[in-house]
Amino acid sequence: MEKENTNTATDTAKIANTAKNTTKNGEKRFSRENKDRKKLLEEKVISIGRVTKVTKGGRHFRFSATVVVGNRKGLVGIGTGKANEVPAAIAKASMMANKNVTKVALIDGRTIPHEATGKVGRANVLIKPAVKGTGVIAGGAARSVLELAGVKDVISKSLGSNTKINVAKATLEALKSERTPAKIAALRGKKVEEL
Repeated sequence: MEKENTNTATDTAKIANTAKNTTKNGEKRFSRENKDRKKLLEEKVISIGRVTKVTKGGRHFRFSATVVVGNRKGLVGIGTGKANEVPAAIAKASMMANKNVTKVALIDGRTIPHEATGKVGRANVLIKPAVKGTGVIAGGAARSVLELAGVKDVISKSLGSNTKINVAKATLEALKSERTPAKIAALRGKKVEEL
């Protein structure tokens, strides 16, 4: 159990270390740490959209992609990208997702501490902790986010809009709002046993 915690801490340190890898102009400097970070995080494409612009010369197509990245140990991020080609849109979305990685509170490395809801636009996602062996009961974009965050036992319900991008962002908002007993005790200035 202690080995998993130290691995997660080193993974977080590598990912958070991107500020050092920028030049004076703000451009990314590619180093070994950036390459390591890409290997640490799995990525999953949630949606690819096509936009058609009709002009005098004909139709112009552009593509938008939404990608979720995570290490299945508590780190997860969402990003979107637009480009003239699908692979370029996915690459941009992946870069944005890697920049937006956040830490998620997990209990025993398998479930969430308490019930929570996340709301983005008209999408509303409810997530509840579940007993061991339940699995991930979620659909579509919410399932992708929860799996890549490392949640193994959870019950989820999408309320309201079912737009994939907003459902994914609402799921991430719900995960961000999770607080462990240790965090609550620290906020109150007490020990976990006193709660």
